[in-house]
Formats: sequence, C-alpha cells, structure tokens
Amino acid sequence: MLKCSSCCGSTFYSVMYHCGFLLVLLDLSLDVVGSISQLEIDKHLELGREFLAKGQLQDALSHYHAAVEGNPNNYLTYYKRGTVYLALGKAKFALLDLDKVLELKPDFTSARLQRGNILFKQAQFDKAEVDFRDVLAAEPHNSDAYSALYKIAPAQEDLLVVDKLIRSGDYATAVQQLTRVIEVCPWSAELRQRRAECYEMLEDYVSAISDVRSTTKLQSDNTEGYLKLATLHYRLGQVEESLKEIRECLKLDPEHSKCFSFYKKIKKIAKLLADAETYESERDYIRCISSAQPVLKLEQQIVNVRFIAHHLLCKCFTGNSEQREAIKNCQEALKIRKEATVYCDSAEAYLAADMFDDAIRDFKEALEIDMSLQRAKRGLHKAQQRQKLSESRDYYKILGVPRTATKRDIIKAYRKAAQKWHPDNFQEGEEKKRAEERFIDIAAAKEVLTDDEKRAKFDQGEDPLDPESGKHQQGFNSFQEFHHFHGSPFQFKFHFN
Repeated sequence: MLKCSSCCGSTFYSVMYHCGFLLVLLDLSLDVVGSISQLEIDKHLELGREFLAKGQLQDALSHYHAAVEGNPNNYLTYYKRGTVYLALGKAKFALLDLDKVLELKPDFTSARLQRGNILFKQAQFDKAEVDFRDVLAAEPHNSDAYSALYKIAPAQEDLLVVDKLIRSGDYATAVQQLTRVIEVCPWSAELRQRRAECYEMLEDYVSAISDVRSTTKLQSDNTEGYLKLATLHYRLGQVEESLKEIRECLKLDPEHSKCFSFYKKIKKIAKLLADAETYESERDYIRCISSAQPVLKLEQQIVNVRFIAHHLLCKCFTGNSEQREAIKNCQEALKIRKEATVYCDSAEAYLAADMFDDAIRDFKEALEIDMSLQRAKRGLHKAQQRQKLSESRDYYKILGVPRTATKRDIIKAYRKAAQKWHPDNFQEGEEKKRAEERFIDIAAAKEVLTDDEKRAKFDQGEDPLDPESGKHQQGFNSFQEFHHFHGSPFQFKFHFN
C-alpha cells in the first residue's frame, strides 16, 4: 500500500480522505464569509450614499474605503469614492481611483471624461486631450468633451506667452497671463508656483505667500513649499509665522538640511524679539535693549526684521533716557517703514532730548499719514507747549535733572542747588540779586517737580505756577520761600560737617 511521507505513515487513501474533507470545509467557510462580506459591502455602500447626500463627506469616504477593501474589483465603488475625493478637493486620490475604474472598465466614458477634466485642471494638457478624444471616439456628440477639448489650445498658447514675458523680465504682465490660465486650471501646483515666483520678483510677498500656500495643499509632502513660505514670511518681518511654517517642513522631513538650518536662525531671532517686546511692555528698558541689539547682528540683510529691532530700540533707549541712541534707531526704523506710530516714537525721542522743532515735525508727519491719530494730536500739542515753556523756564534744567528723575533725585538736586544759591551766601549788590532770582527758580522747580499733579501738568506743556494760566489754585509765594527757608513748605535745614 502506498505511503505518504508527509503524513507520518498514513496511507495514501487515508490522507486523500482527510484532505478532501478539509477542502470541503474550507470551501464552505469561504462561501459563508463571502456571503457576509457582501452584506457588509452593501451596507457600507448604502451608508456612503446617505452620508454623501447629507454632505458628510468624511463619513461617506470612510464607508467607501470599507466597501473597496471588501470588494477591490467593483469599478463603481472606486468611481463613487473618487467622486467624494473630488468633493474634498483631493484630486490626486481621485485620479488614482479613476485610473482603477478605467483599468477595470475601459469603456466607462463618464469616468474617462471626469479624469480628463481633472487632468486639464492640473494643466496636464496632453493627457487630458487623450481622454477627451477617447470620449469623443466613443460618443461623437458628447458636448462636455468637445467644450473641454476646445479650451486646451488657448491655455497652451497663453503659457507660451508667459514664457516669453518671464524671459523679458515683464513679471507684472506674466502674472496677468498666468492668472488667466489658473482660472481654468486651478489645480495646477506648477502654475501657482510660477506665479508666486513672478510675485516674488515684484516684491509682492503677500500674493506670493497665497500661491505657495495653495501648492502645499495641492501637493502632499511639499517641503520646498513650506521652506518658501517660511522665507517669504521672514522677508515681511513676520518672524513667528516664519517659524510656524519652517516647523511644518521639519514635520515632513526632520532631516531636511535647508529647513533645519533656517529653523535654527529664526528660532533664535524670534526668541530675542519676543523677549524684547515683553521687556518693553514691562518697561524693563535695559533688558529690552540687550535683547533687541543682537538681532541686528544676526540679521544684516532682511530689512523688515531689522525694522522691528530698530523700532524696539527706538522706544527702549527713549525709556532709558539715552536720547542719542533712541533718535538714531528711530531714524533707522523710519528709513525702512514710514509708519505713523514710528514717527510718534521718534517725536517722543526728540522731545526727551528737548529738540522741539524735530519733535513737532515728526508728530506732523504722523498726522499726514493718519489724521485721526489721537496720540499724534496730543503729542503735537505737548511739543508746542513745551517749546513755548522752554523760552521761559524749564524746571528740570533749573535743578539739572532728567525728565525721568525720581522724586528722591529731585529733592537731592534741590538741596544741592539751594545750598549753592542761597542769597545769604552772597554780598549785597548784583550778585545777591541774581542769587535771589535763581533761588526763587530753584524753589519753584522743587515745588512743581515734587508734586505729582503739578509735574504732570508741566510735562504736558503747562506751567502750573504761571499766574496768567489760571491753572493753579494756591500760587507760589517766592517771598515766603526766601524768608522761611528753614520752615514750611519745604521743612529743610542745612547741616555742615
């Protein structure tokens, strides 16, 4: 009797019996599974249709996915899923499904017309023309195919004109021509990229960004698109936006050398600028300056990034009473952008340096840009009043203190000046008379600058001790101050060692 070596000594007929039994069971199992799978497929198709009718595209897509997996040879399921992909704007995946449909059923003209339309919108004119002609070969009176085929030649001619315009450097007209083509081929990443390049040559970075962003949606894994977006935002001085886009590039490709190199640079600059802005808002001017200055060393070319640093330094040097550096940075910022707020900051720097004509000029420049800017209106009034006061007496100058001096600094300066100019220190005659006048001014300066309300008025361009203004209620009695130096209102005595 025959033996089967693979069945451990069983007879041939015994093996055949057992194997046949297993094959029957397997066949029955497949019939049962196939029957269940078809029910599930039908259920998924029905749910997909219902969700599609409701406009719930993602839900419809998930059910068509399941139906395709259950039966990968049903061309209609691929066609339905392709329709959903199109509705979601995912032309790449729609094309893959339509390719499969036509592989399974080459004479399905609706699918071929649909594929031709997608290819045309992607500006793949040669492939689109083949599909449209195949449709017309099967259906000679198909008006949709005729209409689509008629659009191909004009679009191709427009692109030839674009090539010539770009070669001649006429980017503005090239943009207009490309726009005409993009209107009929809106899914072409290549055309949007070309138009973005033209916008970039025209330094219209905002429009370039719009087109490049479209390419990142039309093309998956578009690392170059995200790098370009980061670069364009950076040129506009939008450092945080630039950082966001370069991170998208690194998500797609963590080892992308250009993206990583750019990321390291702008991450450092973004941190410095964010810190400087925080310190400026907190009036920590020294730290603001130490954060903003390195930006100018790190970035020596992109003017809009340098503008941010110069503008911050303009404000922080002013706040730190370093008027020369403040004015210098204000002017550097204005060379880049002539903005109303920057003119106001520049005017404030001039005002802090008692350069009234320059301050008045810059406040007026701000109002030329924005006539309704209240800050400029108030600043102009203050500068004009301060200029008028400077022609009489400046209490800060009388005591020799800066406008940022604290009350303690003012009292200290007052004591020193009063001790020096007290009339008792001088002999009768012109010297004593001059000392009396100076002493009265010193006492008046102390009264104004140690009183918060009076000091605020003076800083706004009013002299609260001017009897003609009618602004002050009690007035200032210089005679009393002179004769009661050791008593009220100042309660001060000299002590000599």
